[in-house]
Amino acid sequence: MGSTEEQDKPSDLYDSSSSATQPFLSKPYPPIDGSSTLHNDPPTPSEPDQSQYLQISYNYGHRPIKDLPFLILFLLLVLCTFGFGIFASVNRNPNFSSVSSYVYDSNSTSCVKESSLSISSANQLFLLFDNSLSFKSSSSTLLTSLIWTLVITLILSAPFVLSVLLLLKHYAKQLVYASLPFFIIVPIFINVYWFVACTVDSACSDAFPLAYRILVLVLVFLGIAVIVWIIVVNWQRIELTEKIIGVASHALSRNLGLFGILPALTLGLVVYYVPIVVFLVFGSQNGKIVAREKSGEYYCSWKQDSWVPAYYALAIITMLWSAAAMVEAQVYVISGTIAQWYFSKDDAGPRRSLRNSLRNAFGPSSGTVCLSGLLICVVRLVRAMVDSARQEGATGMVNVMLQCCVNALMGAFDFLNKFTINFAAMTGEAYCTSARMTYELLKRNLLSAVFVETISTRLLAGIVFVLSAIYAIVVCAIVNAVSDLGADSYFVAAMAWLLLIVVLGYFVHVLDNVIDTVYVCYAIDRDRGEVCKQTVHEVYVHLPISRNHRPTLVPRTPLNV
Repeated sequence: MGSTEEQDKPSDLYDSSSSATQPFLSKPYPPIDGSSTLHNDPPTPSEPDQSQYLQISYNYGHRPIKDLPFLILFLLLVLCTFGFGIFASVNRNPNFSSVSSYVYDSNSTSCVKESSLSISSANQLFLLFDNSLSFKSSSSTLLTSLIWTLVITLILSAPFVLSVLLLLKHYAKQLVYASLPFFIIVPIFINVYWFVACTVDSACSDAFPLAYRILVLVLVFLGIAVIVWIIVVNWQRIELTEKIIGVASHALSRNLGLFGILPALTLGLVVYYVPIVVFLVFGSQNGKIVAREKSGEYYCSWKQDSWVPAYYALAIITMLWSAAAMVEAQVYVISGTIAQWYFSKDDAGPRRSLRNSLRNAFGPSSGTVCLSGLLICVVRLVRAMVDSARQEGATGMVNVMLQCCVNALMGAFDFLNKFTINFAAMTGEAYCTSARMTYELLKRNLLSAVFVETISTRLLAGIVFVLSAIYAIVVCAIVNAVSDLGADSYFVAAMAWLLLIVVLGYFVHVLDNVIDTVYVCYAIDRDRGEVCKQTVHEVYVHLPISRNHRPTLVPRTPLNV
């Protein structure tokens, strides 16, 4: 694609004898203006249509339902969970909460309920209530400060995220290079501060001996040294990374509606979880009180019905699959919205792009989302089991071989799944078809099918950590100035830091998905020989074409690679 003559002959670049260069789609997608084909003359049966690959773009037309069996399986699982949950709620035993008031009656050889509580039990309840009141009175100041701090942090998190987005959009280079020293300064400050504070405080120094404090201090400094080494090794790639982040921030700023829809979807998942949790609570109350024998003495205990553990497994599987599917649905919505902006002629993007993405995610492509969520859920469960076996010290050649095989399979899945849901959001294809087509698209255009820019996520995570740490230090200073919490102010500041880092971490997750989506759109542009967004091509053209190739900022034209 380096010259005009080469661009006029796309068939020379895509040999029909290679499987990787066959047309992507079985049929072309209709363009926005409604035209069905690029050429007036249809191709002859003996000659394949080499221009079909030019039709890969966002599918604005009708999308058929894909991966329907997995949608049916998911809905069946949800219906069973709610159906058995309603049954468990209706048939629960009301005596579950009063098991302790039942005693064994030797005359009837069964458990009977006592008429009243003993005086000693009443005294124990009174003492417990009194202790709880004294605990509440002593911790009321801490609880009030914590609640107010978290509420204020949550309110400020929205403008905080928007401010970070605007800074990354307009001043990405300045923000990145200004944050790099704080990657080292903030951990050093926190490390030295806690060491000195614990040494001065007699209670802390007694509970934490000097040798252990020095050991932790040295270990943290070693971690800081690793951070310095990572920055030095990747210094040549920081300029490219900040440009990629700036482009993604610009794309996200043109679709600010995502910041309203994505939290709403998360809130919807929480609301969806509420009845399932209630069903689980009621499910544990299905059973009866029976008499048991231990060391020749009889006592009363609760015996669950035999079907309750099976229902717990069903409900937990449903919840895990639902959570993974919701994550994939959010990625689908992000990808669909950003892709519509990318392929539009107007920088503002088409109207109702977010609505179209939501309709596709929970409509024709809902089966694809369910399948992707199921695979993600299975992979994470398998990895958790492998990690658990490794931590338990499982030895033997068989265990080592199994762990190697599982890690290889998980790596292969990550390789195929990286951009699959992004591509499915653009084209509406099935999951397996999208995985194959994405791999062929990136391979044909000499782009990596595994990563966009490996240090972009780490750099964003570092910026989030620095900003959250600075905010926590400010909160700690304010709390110490307006209250007398003492050492508890560190706990309040830590909770505020945790809340803000969760919010900003979610923002980084969204921005990462935007980077991946723009990457796939850029690959489609290269494949079509077009430039929909010139600013994107000017940045993404410098991405390495292989893992061992370092990107260089040598001036090149977007299509001359």
